[in-house]
Amino acid sequence: MKSNIEKLVKESGFQKKFIAEKLGVSVHQLRNYETGKSLIPIDKGFVLADLLKVKVDELYERE
Repeated sequence: MKSNIEKLVKESGFQKKFIAEKLGVSVHQLRNYETGKSLIPIDKGFVLADLLKVKVDELYERE
């Protein structure tokens, strides 16, 4: 799967630190979600999707 999180975060206008705090993770861990090094846990995925005003399945793209 390809992560769309980085693009969605940039489009949101929120600072990464703010998003990381809302998710309860470090900025470094958020970066891992953005790059696809780590998959976001489903509970945090719902929080992120709500924050970014997208559906959970928009966070990733099937390849």
